[in-house]
Amino acid sequence: MVYLILGPSGSGKTKYLIEEANREKANGNGNIVFVDTDDSHIFTLDYSVRLINAAKYNLECPGQFYGFIAGIASRDYDIEKIYLDGIYEILDLNDKNLMKIVDKLDWLAKEYNIEIFMGLNKEANELPEGIKAEVKVLS
Repeated sequence: MVYLILGPSGSGKTKYLIEEANREKANGNGNIVFVDTDDSHIFTLDYSVRLINAAKYNLECPGQFYGFIAGIASRDYDIEKIYLDGIYEILDLNDKNLMKIVDKLDWLAKEYNIEIFMGLNKEANELPEGIKAEVKVLS
């Protein structure tokens, strides 16, 4: 399942994602990956949560981003949760691209039994109609 964590800049999306990743790891819930666009959270994430800086991989489009995430999942079949933060900083997440990414991530999540959490600088009413994701709004 894909979960979208929504809210404006400064609403606590990153903090929420980090706390959730750390809580899940503390509860012994399998391998957890945190994909961000910088390394600034290396000391706030549990040492056993795998932090990956997506900005270092020159990702330019939704297809490349999906391939990147699918590659992470294919390398480790024990991944239970993937947290995505700040992706909107390196990709154009217009409605079409967001739908494409969420559709592909939804397939990946179902096929490999992974929960994927993605933080977005959006409000619920700004999401494209028919998007396949659970939504949590932070304010």
